[in-house]
Amino acid sequence: MNRTLMNFAKLFGLIALAAANNPREQQPAGEASSPKPGASIATTIRIDASKTIGELKPVHRFFGADEPNYAYMKDGKKLLGELGSLGPAQTYFRAHNLLTSGDGSPALKWGSTNAYTKDQQGKPIYDWTIVDRIFDAYLDRGVRPYAQIGFMPQDLSINPDPYRHRWRPTAKYNEIFTGWAYPPRDYAEWGELVYRWVDHCVKRYGRAEVESWYWEVWNEPNIGYWRGKPEEFLKLHDHAIAAVRRALPTARVGGPDVAGSGGKFMRMFLDHVLKEVNLATGERGTPIDFVSFHAKGAPRFVADHVRMGIAEQLRTIDEGFSIVASYPELKNKPIVIGECDPDGCAACQGPQLGYRNTTLYAAFTAASFARLHELADRRGVNLEGALTWAFEFEDQPYFAGFRALASNGIDLPVLNVFRIFGRMNGRRVKVESDRAIPLDSILRSGVRGDPDVSAIASLDRNKLYIFAWHYHDDDVAGANASIRFELSGLPIASGNGRVTRYLIDDDHSNAYTVWKKQGSPEKPSADQYAELERSGKLAKVTNAEPIAVTNGAATLEISLQRRGVTLIVVDP
Repeated sequence: MNRTLMNFAKLFGLIALAAANNPREQQPAGEASSPKPGASIATTIRIDASKTIGELKPVHRFFGADEPNYAYMKDGKKLLGELGSLGPAQTYFRAHNLLTSGDGSPALKWGSTNAYTKDQQGKPIYDWTIVDRIFDAYLDRGVRPYAQIGFMPQDLSINPDPYRHRWRPTAKYNEIFTGWAYPPRDYAEWGELVYRWVDHCVKRYGRAEVESWYWEVWNEPNIGYWRGKPEEFLKLHDHAIAAVRRALPTARVGGPDVAGSGGKFMRMFLDHVLKEVNLATGERGTPIDFVSFHAKGAPRFVADHVRMGIAEQLRTIDEGFSIVASYPELKNKPIVIGECDPDGCAACQGPQLGYRNTTLYAAFTAASFARLHELADRRGVNLEGALTWAFEFEDQPYFAGFRALASNGIDLPVLNVFRIFGRMNGRRVKVESDRAIPLDSILRSGVRGDPDVSAIASLDRNKLYIFAWHYHDDDVAGANASIRFELSGLPIASGNGRVTRYLIDDDHSNAYTVWKKQGSPEKPSADQYAELERSGKLAKVTNAEPIAVTNGAATLEISLQRRGVTLIVVDP
């Protein structure tokens, strides 16, 4: 029982007294709401298009995966094409194992490129064939590398055996930390490997192209992904960054992509790169163009349903922002949340992860990403990206329960959230919802009482975008939200505007529910597959319908299912 419930009896009288003035406090934060059958949640969302509050940055445009080799496989190429076409903003992809030894055969939480081996005389052999194939697959489909420098090649590792792991979703996580996770035998050889890789990329793709990439070293060096000492990671990082800049002095470099906010490890890293002697060059400091850390939610299986952990994720993000903000030198440095997800393991399965195929994943993503802008504004930091660590798993059963954006080439509902973000442009405008859960309440205890019904909106010239959601941490049935949008400050004096609406819910933009209606076929027929493909796309439910505008004001009413999200576009 959480603290709110423990104090509920004491607070009951105050809550009842305040209810008329603050309906958001009527429901204790610790338990799911139980609306009456057939009831709806009356919601008013007021949007003033004349009051801008900041840029709507395309923070959604980053993705990643453990398994780099899926990128050039059938369904991987298909999904990369979807990611590359999400909008005018550039999409980036981050992958583990770009320097890992092996023949390029993918598996869960595994991949390889064999970029570095040694001959019988101990002379290094550099082979970029597979890593080129990966980057070519990105670039051919409008996606650029967020290039992770790692992991350690077998012939360079101080502890090379065992090297390849055999991950299973039921395995213990620490079983994956084998020879690839150790420091190099020779840091100069490590630096030379990185130099030759970046130099090769410049020659293959051109200086201007590679200047647009992100380069960072390793993954989550504050936990098991790094089997050396923290000081050894700093040495690894410095040698790699020096090598990148030797090959391309204008390369964009940063890090350290720590697990969580990084805490003491992050501060050690930032102190080092900002103030201490560079362990590769002997100069003061190490170049840093962006700062990166990770943030995950913590879903649980409670009684008979999944309970999401949006509070854990947003608290981690706030902690990370706070650390960066405490360094004056980093005030304007871009921040990339290098993995930003509802849970910690994409290739895991389990009852607590049952949200992944459903619109709950979509609603969680909408509600959490919208709050990223608010958290960044509070801390005064420069948020540049939030990377979704989800891609696809080739040749797995349909809707197998992994954290993914598509299954066997069929789009999952959450992918349509990114399609919505990709359609939005302009500057954020003021939104007030009488059913929004305040940010501080979410940070304390998530969305465990009343649902969070709110929106983020932007104005691009004369076009207003409204992205609304109906979210709750608990994956249980609930009433629809009856939403009245009260719009003002529209760039339309009087007359008719046009409304176009897109919808993600149980019945729209949702191939998973269609697959279940088909009987959950293990191998869908050609006709079934075509139906799944169509149903996975973002559904347009209203097309340029008229809306009356008087003195720049208008109203609009919709119903939105629990776990539903919608995009409304209003233009002249």
